[in-house]
Amino acid sequence: MSENQKSRYFWPMMFLAAFLFGGILWGLWMHKLVVRTRSYKENSFPVPRSNPTDTTPGSLPTTRTNSALPNTNGMVWISGGTFSMGSEDGRPDEMPVHQVTVDGFWMDKTEVSNEQFKKFVHETGYVTVAERPPNPKDYPGADPSLLVPGSVVFSPPDEAVPLNDASVWWRYVPGANWSHPEGPDSTIKGKEKYPVVHVAFEDALAYAKWAGKGLPTEAQWEYAARGGLDRQPYVWGNEQVPNNKWQANIWQGHFPNENSSADGFKGTAPTATFAPNGYGLYDMAGNVWEWCADWYRPDYYAQSPGKNPQGPTDSFDPDEPGAQKRVQRGGSYLCNDVYCSGYKPGSRMKCTPDTGLSHSGFRCVVSN
Repeated sequence: MSENQKSRYFWPMMFLAAFLFGGILWGLWMHKLVVRTRSYKENSFPVPRSNPTDTTPGSLPTTRTNSALPNTNGMVWISGGTFSMGSEDGRPDEMPVHQVTVDGFWMDKTEVSNEQFKKFVHETGYVTVAERPPNPKDYPGADPSLLVPGSVVFSPPDEAVPLNDASVWWRYVPGANWSHPEGPDSTIKGKEKYPVVHVAFEDALAYAKWAGKGLPTEAQWEYAARGGLDRQPYVWGNEQVPNNKWQANIWQGHFPNENSSADGFKGTAPTATFAPNGYGLYDMAGNVWEWCADWYRPDYYAQSPGKNPQGPTDSFDPDEPGAQKRVQRGGSYLCNDVYCSGYKPGSRMKCTPDTGLSHSGFRCVVSN
């Protein structure tokens, strides 16, 4: 081969050699990536694969898991940190204020919506507590006509009433449940984006396990709700109505008979209607109460561990000593400062696990 021919083929050969070498490197890199991804799937975010665990009282029906790994789409990553948990000017069970450190976790941006819960029910055939006939043994002496599937619905009186008897504005409605929130003649059509309500604790837990997620601990919930604002009275800061604009769906007017709807809503509002907090989470104040994983005790803060507290091992409510209760957080559209300031980040509520209400819902987390 002449010198001219060698010169003419030199650069094409160099290009071909470089292309082949690059292909080999790319293949090695892709092999490494596949191995690393497979390792991540096998070792990260372990998800329970068993049926939902037993709760007290009652037990959960079987549901199947939606996927092998949780889907964090629609969730926000909350970096771990330390914050002041509780309230200095709230109820006794919100004291003492204490330092708590939590590890990072994922949290749903919004409360679980009707359309999300409907998908869960459609895929699993799950039947909520409100759709099951009550067991007469659990309600000795009860009127048999009331022992039918149903739930408790907010029913405001026409006139002002004393605030020492909540039964005046709550009514058990046969046929009320998550898909018929006001009773059998109501529907969620057109309210797909509204938060699901009438979910008992075990309903929320069943959904969370199907989704490969969990319910937040009380500490996770409050840390996330504060959005980086430590010791502030509201999730958005220290002023209730900044610039005369309501920041959450709560009650305005005389409770329970007059709601002026100054915030734009008489009942629940679609999720993500109001501005998010500092972590990008919506409705961490107002709209609907949200279930937490913890059992409720009013004295737990005095003995709570300083890192990743999981709540007490049992429950006690001095108002109802014989009832086991779980924690709820965030308040609802029925909260106001006269009767219930539950929309403040340090506020706590408690409820029996088998109870669903027309202002109670939930959101999920994924912990590493």
